[in-house]
Amino acid sequence: MQGKDLNRRQALGAATATVLTGAAAGCATSPPTATAAPAKRPMAFNDPIWNREVSARIEACADPKKWVYGWVSGVVCGVRENEKVRPLMRFDVFSTIRVVRREDGSYQRLCRELVFYRDLKTGALMDEWDNPYTGERVKVVDVANDPYNYVISDFYPDPPSYGGLNQEQKPPRRPYIRNWSIIDENTIGLESDIHLYYPSAMQPEKWPRESPGKMTRVSEQFRYFIRKEDLENPTLDHIPAHGVWTRVTPWLPWMLMDQAPGHILYTGNMCAREHLELHPKDVVARVRERYPKYLVAPEKVEGPSLSSLERYALEQKPAQARGKQR
Repeated sequence: MQGKDLNRRQALGAATATVLTGAAAGCATSPPTATAAPAKRPMAFNDPIWNREVSARIEACADPKKWVYGWVSGVVCGVRENEKVRPLMRFDVFSTIRVVRREDGSYQRLCRELVFYRDLKTGALMDEWDNPYTGERVKVVDVANDPYNYVISDFYPDPPSYGGLNQEQKPPRRPYIRNWSIIDENTIGLESDIHLYYPSAMQPEKWPRESPGKMTRVSEQFRYFIRKEDLENPTLDHIPAHGVWTRVTPWLPWMLMDQAPGHILYTGNMCAREHLELHPKDVVARVRERYPKYLVAPEKVEGPSLSSLERYALEQKPAQARGKQR
């Protein structure tokens, strides 16, 4: 697979040169200016070092004194057999992300992240929710992950261990050559996916109402869209990107689904922002009120990286069991 992948990427690199040369030939040249433009950062899809450097700048800011505010907003849907997908609520993600250069040239990514849930009809942030599957009013639990970190280097990072629960065998080290594509002469696309299946932090014996069962299945898909001129601009410490995020995950534990078949699907628009003012005012107000620490990105690794599911198992208590499973 690796050889085929590299051949595909070599073809992609050649296609990039063809498309971009043709685009330049078809456009009027800019009028001369007194100050010469800085040399471009050549796009090198097959170079792990180039991938490392631009990835760090897409994720955050190369200046370790600065950080970016991650944002995702979209819809949470329920998926069950023999019925159509059902929108359940909306959600907003708020995160602060910093990268710090390490001695070997790699970057330590440092992040705190929050997820708040909104009423599907009114858009108001929720503390309670009426579960349409069970008819039960339940307490909404915000996601508060501090921290969620990994290293951006010229090799792909290992899968997350989630406190040792994920015992998946580490794959052989692979050069950090990411899945880039040419959208048009002005836009570059990037795909990044992760698929996991590992023992649940909430086993049914202890968490009968919250547990998804013995195992947890989670997938996340990221689709980035980046301006070509930004990707090539060597003066940008942060490279703006927009895109779409999806997550397949078990029922949210606070829904109290009693291990019923089915799962959750998140879908939302995403970006990283350099200014807090662009976030929804009610989200910023809730962060200031409940999680003020999350307004600033970490400066160093402060603890193990866990997902919202493992964090829930550590910080919440099991709900009282029902008389029988639905």
